[in-house]
Amino acid sequence: MQKLTDIGENFVNDIASRYGLSHDAVVHMLVAVNNGGCSMAQFNCPELGGSGQWMRGGMTMVGDMFNNGLKTTVDNICNELSNILSNNQIFPMIPAGTPGSSQWWPTNLGTPFSSGAQNNSRYAVFPNRLAVELNGQVSVYDTLDHNIGGVSQQQGSNDSLSFSSQFGTLSVNSLPLVSGQTMPPAPQTNFAQQANITESNSFTEPNNFVEKNTISDFVPTNVNESVNNNVNTETTHQTLEIIAKLAELRDLGALTDDEFNTKKSDLLQRI
Repeated sequence: MQKLTDIGENFVNDIASRYGLSHDAVVHMLVAVNNGGCSMAQFNCPELGGSGQWMRGGMTMVGDMFNNGLKTTVDNICNELSNILSNNQIFPMIPAGTPGSSQWWPTNLGTPFSSGAQNNSRYAVFPNRLAVELNGQVSVYDTLDHNIGGVSQQQGSNDSLSFSSQFGTLSVNSLPLVSGQTMPPAPQTNFAQQANITESNSFTEPNNFVEKNTISDFVPTNVNESVNNNVNTETTHQTLEIIAKLAELRDLGALTDDEFNTKKSDLLQRI
């Protein structure tokens, strides 16, 4: 369990009492908000509906997605914890460059121009370097020619991270490891991942998606590499249906505008 200062313990006990939560549940949310830089959090707290996400002044998602009362409770708790973290010493001081500190990356990397958290991981982006902390283990990767612009959203128990660059989406494991240990491989769970190409001229129907934790792919499969530009009307209709499904995911907050626009452009080029 995360160690807290005396002030931190007092705040946690007060919030637990007022919201009817256990001490451990509040600490879990406290760590999630802290890992998100006090502006966002990803959590998996059974007392608050399981897996969810929170963004300050923006979107709040909980496992029971239509439970507005639970969303309000999570939003209120996270806002309180964010304010507490911003104005108080909640965790014991840990030297910079030490896993678990607010500056957990190696000190020789300097100051990151982007940082954040995803599930059980934290990341920080530097010129030509990417630092990732997973369960206290820090690994540093060479970003090569990639200009990393953000982390691709993922949910569930997957500990791997994917990032967006000018070349598209890339997995951390595809980058050369400079120091530390390689992260576990990621299963195929990206929100809009292209399926394998086979020697058929038809598209499969888009998969259904699960409202909690994971979202299946909505990308056409079984496309012949030599498919003619004169795509028939049925294929065009299926492609437009897929774009509509992706738009629904964007409206639900599962896809960013950039991810939606990129995949839409790719699909429209097939028509």
